[in-house]
Amino acid sequence: MSFLTSMPSTTSILSTYAAFSASAMLVRSMISEVKTMSSQLIPQQLQEKLYSRLGRLFGTLSSQMILIIDEYNGFSVNEVYQNSEVYLSTRITPTIEKLKVSKAPREKCLSITINRGEQIHDIFEGIHFTWEFVCTESQKSYYDCESYTESTEKSERRSLHLSFPKKYKDKALSTYLPYVVDRAKDIKEENKVVKLYSLGSFNGEYGGGPWGSVNLDHPSTFHTLAMDPKLKKELMDDLDRFVKRKEFYRRVGKAWKRGYLLYGPPGTGKSSLIAAMANYLKFDIYDLELTNLGSNSELRRLLVSTANRSILVIEDIDCSIELQDRQYGEFNQTDSKLTLSGLLNFIDGLWSSCGDERIIVFTTNHKERLDPALLRPGRMDMHIHMSYCTPCGFEILASNYLRIQSHSLFNEIEGLIEEVEVTPAEVAEELMKNEDPDISLAGLVASLHQKQQMKCVEESKFEGGGAVNEEDKRSPKMEEVGKKKKSRKARRGKGKR
Repeated sequence: MSFLTSMPSTTSILSTYAAFSASAMLVRSMISEVKTMSSQLIPQQLQEKLYSRLGRLFGTLSSQMILIIDEYNGFSVNEVYQNSEVYLSTRITPTIEKLKVSKAPREKCLSITINRGEQIHDIFEGIHFTWEFVCTESQKSYYDCESYTESTEKSERRSLHLSFPKKYKDKALSTYLPYVVDRAKDIKEENKVVKLYSLGSFNGEYGGGPWGSVNLDHPSTFHTLAMDPKLKKELMDDLDRFVKRKEFYRRVGKAWKRGYLLYGPPGTGKSSLIAAMANYLKFDIYDLELTNLGSNSELRRLLVSTANRSILVIEDIDCSIELQDRQYGEFNQTDSKLTLSGLLNFIDGLWSSCGDERIIVFTTNHKERLDPALLRPGRMDMHIHMSYCTPCGFEILASNYLRIQSHSLFNEIEGLIEEVEVTPAEVAEELMKNEDPDISLAGLVASLHQKQQMKCVEESKFEGGGAVNEEDKRSPKMEEVGKKKKSRKARRGKGKR
């Protein structure tokens, strides 16, 4: 009975609890006020330093360790961050209150990630790991030399914080994080969608990085390409050999990269071939416009931020920028300008080793205009001539567009194709005009006869010494006509002597 009489009354318990709750609310309110005042009075950079020092002070008393995984490691993307994001997308539970949901126009599935401040709990081999998404905004002022004004640039710094008991630090670094990376690679391979990256802006338009992407939903494959079968097989074998030779490149001391030069007239399928290569290898494409860049340092920043297992494409390399031959004086070439040496240094210099399993593709309509330094092996390892349409290419196009393997007009069409210059794009355009094979092929025959007549007119002008435009003079068939004419003149000259 004495024990019961010594217990506090219900009223005193409730009053004590109410007082404690009120005190807790007051403390919470004071902390909130202090945070608000500090955010208004103390600059953000100083706040971060103070919080960092306080974190270290109280961290010594804590049994938890925190690993900070930033999105970017200098200029390059942090692969641990990327893979962690993919892995965590499979660990989202109903207890999470806020999620970020997005979907690109051509994506099939929603992209779901945790929002700022949200946490995901994961159990691995009996150890409890906690992930938190952290995002901080910052501003930087710079002077714009063109407008003579001071501008402000906003950017975001995104990171993942991984916390766990300190005693499991070795386990987290040697086992758990490698498991996360490997699992993410498997997930990405299962759901791989080829991306096409293009240049954004340097002020963080794409969440802190210079590249923005869309899904590459291009239907081109090696099966549908209207190119020489022998050349097609040679290229496919070269690609297969490249992706399987990681240890070979390491053994011989070369960067794991490969360069391809695609050259030929417009409309011969250079862009379609690039898409077919990307679809075949499941490599992302980075489409780089050199005209948007002003210096070698900008070029390095962009190229270092590209991912492994990707294709870097620079189309119309002869037209995109005035890359002068190095004979004009390399001592004037600095990082303040975009130079040929700067580009070459990334293709096969020291910077070329900053990444693995990368393919570089240049395209041009005029191979003869390129600096020889760009063309040597080790830079452009394989030169692929995308020619005018051939009889074999026509048969592939007829199969793709009309779903036929033979027709009474095939012989006539193939004979005309061997005689005139017509691109695969021009043939495809004629085949698209009607789904009826008879009508479609008759239209193609008429178009080829028209080209044949135009060719005869141009040849007669050339033979008679009439005016011929420079583009026609440089065409292979007109060059052949010129050679025959010179040969006949030479024979007549010998007869006179």
